[in-house]
Amino acid sequence: MNDRKIDGIIFKNMLVSGLKCLKLNVEEINELNVFPIPDGDTGYNMCSTLHGGVKNILNADDGDLSNVAKTVQDGVLLGARGNSGVILSQMLYGICDEFSAHKSVDVSELGKAFSCGVKSAYASVSVPVEGTMLTVLREATQYANTNISKNTTVSDYFTNFLKAGERSLARTPELLDVLKEAGVVDSGGAGVLYIVRGFLSAVRGEDVGDYSEITATAAATKDIDFSLFNENSVMKYGYCTEFLLQLTHAKTDIAAFSLDKMKKEISVFGDSLVAVRTGSVIKIHIHTLTPGAVLEYAQAFGEFLTLKIENMTLQHNETIEKKQQFKKNAVRKKYATIAVANGKGVIATFKELGADIVIDGGQGNNPSVETFLNAFDAVNADVIFVLPDNNNIFMAAQEAAKLFEGSDVRVLNAKSAGDGYCALAALDYSSDNPDEIAAATQEAIDCAVCACISQSTRDLNSNGLDIKVGNYIGFVDKDILVADTDRQEAVKHLLKKVKADEKSFIIVFFGKGVDEVEREATTKYIKNSYSDAEFYRLDGEQEIYNYIIILQ
Repeated sequence: MNDRKIDGIIFKNMLVSGLKCLKLNVEEINELNVFPIPDGDTGYNMCSTLHGGVKNILNADDGDLSNVAKTVQDGVLLGARGNSGVILSQMLYGICDEFSAHKSVDVSELGKAFSCGVKSAYASVSVPVEGTMLTVLREATQYANTNISKNTTVSDYFTNFLKAGERSLARTPELLDVLKEAGVVDSGGAGVLYIVRGFLSAVRGEDVGDYSEITATAAATKDIDFSLFNENSVMKYGYCTEFLLQLTHAKTDIAAFSLDKMKKEISVFGDSLVAVRTGSVIKIHIHTLTPGAVLEYAQAFGEFLTLKIENMTLQHNETIEKKQQFKKNAVRKKYATIAVANGKGVIATFKELGADIVIDGGQGNNPSVETFLNAFDAVNADVIFVLPDNNNIFMAAQEAAKLFEGSDVRVLNAKSAGDGYCALAALDYSSDNPDEIAAATQEAIDCAVCACISQSTRDLNSNGLDIKVGNYIGFVDKDILVADTDRQEAVKHLLKKVKADEKSFIIVFFGKGVDEVEREATTKYIKNSYSDAEFYRLDGEQEIYNYIIILQ
C-alpha cells in the first residue's frame, strides 16, 4: 500500500475501518454521559451519522477519491443524528469537499482537508464551546498539520493526530466544568478518536473486513412486496428521486450557474427538495410524481454521475418503522406542527393536542436530518413549527430546516416532553401571523416548569447532594434538585423544590416501570397535598424518565 497517498480505495477502507472501530466502542462512548441518567446516545448518533456516509460507497468508483468523497458527503448530511452527529457530519463534509477535487491526495492535501473539516464543524455550531469534540478536532488537526514534512507518511499524520487528540481529550474536563463535575471526558471527542484509530488501521493495511459486513443494510437484497403496487393502484407518494449531476461546459456556463435558480425551477416538480452544490457537481433529492420531468430538466445542465428512483409506496411500507416515513397530507395546509416524543401515551397525547406528526425519538433513536425532512414533506404546510424533546436533537432539526425547500420551518426552543405538551396545549393559529404564533407558543414553554425523575447511573456530588448509583434523582433541565433511594419520596421532595403549591396545574406522565399501585399512591398524594391545583394523570409509557411532571 502506498502510504504517501490516499485514493478512493484507501478512503473506502478508512471509512469502513473507522465505522467498525466506532461500533466496537459505542457503549463506552454512550457511558461518557455528562448527565447521570441512562440517556447517553452519543455513540449511537455518531455511528448512525457515519453509517449514512458509508452505506452508499459500494456504488462509488473505487479508484477515484473524488467520487467516493461526493458519495459520502450526501450520506452524512442526511444521516446526521444528535448534536455530535451533526458536528461529525460537518467535519466529514468539509474533508470530503476538499477531497472532491482530487483523484488522490498526498499528506499536505490531507492536512488541508482536515483543516477544512474543522472549519466546517465549527461553523455548524452557533456558539462553539471549548472542551467538546470541536476542541479535540481543532487541536489534533493543528498538531498533525504542524508536523508535516516531506518525509511524513499518511500513517505518521494519523499517529500525530491521535497523539495530540488523546492529550486534548484528557484536558476537556479542565475546559468544561460539567465534564469535571461528572468525572468524564467529552464523549464526542472520544468518538472522533475511535474513528481516526480506524483510519490509521486502514492506511497501515490491516484487514478491515468485507464492505457488506459493515454496510449490511445497504448491501442486502431487499425483499420487496411488489403486491403493494399493482394494476389497480393509484400513485400517492410519488418517487423518491436522487442524483448527482456533473455540470458540463458543453451544456451550461458553469461560472454563471445559479443553484438558487435551479432550486426554484425544479421545486415545481415536487416536494422535500434538497439541493447542494460541491464544485461543479449538484446533488438533488426530491419527492415527485414525475421523475422523468425532473431528469429532463436537470440534464439540460450536464450529465448524471449517479441516479436513483424509488417508488415511495413500496419504500413507505418497507421502512415505516426504521426510517419513519410518514403518510403525506393530500391537502396543503397553512400551518402545521411536528413534535418529537417517546412513549405510546405521550405520543397519543401529543396527537390529541393537535400535533400533525409526532416523530418517535426514543433512546438510541434520535431523529436524523433525513427523518425531519421526510416529516416536513409529509405534513405539507406553508409554515411548520417544530418541537424537539431534548437539546440533543435541536441541531438536526435546524439542519433539516435549512435544507428544506417550500415551507417556512421554525424550530422552537423546546427541550423536553413537558415543553412539547405546554406548546401544543397553547398552540393557536387564529392570529394568522407566524411570528405571533411562534412567540406565544414559546412563551407557553418558557412560563412552565418541566421536572423529571430518573435513576442515577453513577456516583457524583451535585448541588450539595451526595448521589449514589441507583438513587432516584429529580431535576429541571440539567439542574439536579433532589436524590433519594425511594422513588416516591424523590417525587415528594421534587414537588416541594419546584414550588408546586404555587402552581395552578400539575400534569404527570407516568413512565414505564411505574406500576398501578405506585401511580395510585402518587395521585392520592398530589391531590391531597396540592388540592388548589388542577391535576391531570397521564400514562406516558416513556422510557428513561419514571415521571415527567409539568407545572403551570
